[in-house]
Amino acid sequence: MATVHLRIGDLIVSPPKDLKKPRGKKCFFVKFFGTEDHAWIKVEQLKPYHPHKEEMIKINKGKRFQQAVDAVEEYLKKAKGKDQIKQLSVKDDPHFHHFLLSQSEKPASSMEPITKRLKIIEEDTGSTSIQAADSTAINGSITPTDKRIGFLGLGLMGSGVVSNLLKMGHVVTVWNRTAEKCDLFIQEGARLGRTPAEVVSMCDITFSCVSDPKAARDLVLGPSGVLQGIRPGKCYVEMSTVDPETITELAQVITSRGGRFLEAPVSGSQQLSNDGMLVIVAAGDRSVYEDCSSCFQAMGKTSFFIGEAGNAARMMLILNMVQGSFMATIAEGLTLAQATGQSQQTFLDILCQGQMASTFVDQKCQNILQGNFKPDYYLKHIQKDLRLAISMGDSVNHPTPMAAAANEVYKRAKALDQSDNDMSAVYRAYIH
Repeated sequence: MATVHLRIGDLIVSPPKDLKKPRGKKCFFVKFFGTEDHAWIKVEQLKPYHPHKEEMIKINKGKRFQQAVDAVEEYLKKAKGKDQIKQLSVKDDPHFHHFLLSQSEKPASSMEPITKRLKIIEEDTGSTSIQAADSTAINGSITPTDKRIGFLGLGLMGSGVVSNLLKMGHVVTVWNRTAEKCDLFIQEGARLGRTPAEVVSMCDITFSCVSDPKAARDLVLGPSGVLQGIRPGKCYVEMSTVDPETITELAQVITSRGGRFLEAPVSGSQQLSNDGMLVIVAAGDRSVYEDCSSCFQAMGKTSFFIGEAGNAARMMLILNMVQGSFMATIAEGLTLAQATGQSQQTFLDILCQGQMASTFVDQKCQNILQGNFKPDYYLKHIQKDLRLAISMGDSVNHPTPMAAAANEVYKRAKALDQSDNDMSAVYRAYIH
């Protein structure tokens, strides 16, 4: 191991003793500000804070990134005015404890002493993969399961989920209908499965996250599908938002082969998926839910188990029905304000100071006013959820007139070629 020149006050954390050393180029085991996460990071991926601060803030809009920036600023504020401490050399000694700042940034002042003592480990190895470590994430300590994880579907939601699973140290095999989407995750340490059946046969727990009921059925029942890889004891977790009838069908065919089934649709968006802040609603085999504990901690801020298979689909359709209807109502209010000569920005400012204030309202409305409809949750998917929720209401003779009205507005937006834009593009249905 090479000699490393460091400064007292630098921040690097020691990996757990039972963690396998990563394979890759020279890397450090890093503790992140804000979230308190830990991960092995390659040297070339580490950047000095001050020169890259503004650039990274523009790229990363998530809540957790801002928390990290706030934590760094608070740390630097406390350190301001302290005398610099002489540079020292650290040789290969796994028991040597000290503090690190950054090899690439010379500090204007030394760091204030920290009570917790940390140690550095530097690895010179041969591959480019990064293996994340045992982490203290936003919800507490995460020890990644030793079960092999499969993931099918790398869309808006699935990509963020897989990224967080890898970051938290899970061994993940991925598959996507468009194979090129797998490349980034392979570079980050994931393994590649050639077909859904192969992924299931290679893994203990396989998750899927696709667009609609047809895609979910095709993934399981189609050629080289999930069902062909299911063996007794294999776990299959359906994360797609679909109707309860589809869930019942999939649960039956999986368990008929000796597999174990869990549904676990998620409430959130692409940004929340990237931030590991999804809400997971699960139902089905309780033992699978427990086996997925570290995975759910990695991808979400909380999870719920609500009984037999089908219940999570029902709950998620209701949640998305409310969200979709609310978004359509907000768009209607914004356009009515404009039509009556009122300031849309003032409407938003007042709204965000009242009882309906929320991050959702603020972000969606600001994006509308800026003409930014980059998808965070596809409009076509929220319309699909509304349609399925209305059908579910019909099946139990329960009226859903508000959802039905909102659904018509989303259908008009789709006719205006807004399907692949964000759900907030429903606004355009009111101005055309």
